[in-house]
Amino acid sequence: MDFKTATALRRLRLVSAPEAVSFLLLLVCSVLKRTTDFNAVPVMGMVHGVLFILYVVFWLDAWKRAKWSGKTAALYFALSVLPTGGFFAERMLKREAEASVIADRARREGVVNA
Repeated sequence: MDFKTATALRRLRLVSAPEAVSFLLLLVCSVLKRTTDFNAVPVMGMVHGVLFILYVVFWLDAWKRAKWSGKTAALYFALSVLPTGGFFAERMLKREAEASVIADRARREGVVNA
């Protein structure tokens, strides 16, 4: 994996967990708005919106650079619209990055011909 691909995956990974947290907080704020006088939905909506846009931009970059299949790209996008999906995306991206580091080391050391 080249440096730009690794950076694209890292950026997506770093934004996925905060995006998931902001989504959960937005859901909590929505419930509180309906049940109490507390209304933080405009603020949390803005925060979540910015993080979601960042996620989509980083997802598109990672899709292009990592050359994911349509199925893999769709999975990562679907995880972005599920309330806790960002946490799963972060774990999957971390595993993918670790596997690529191991594969690169094996290739450099001549252990495999991949």
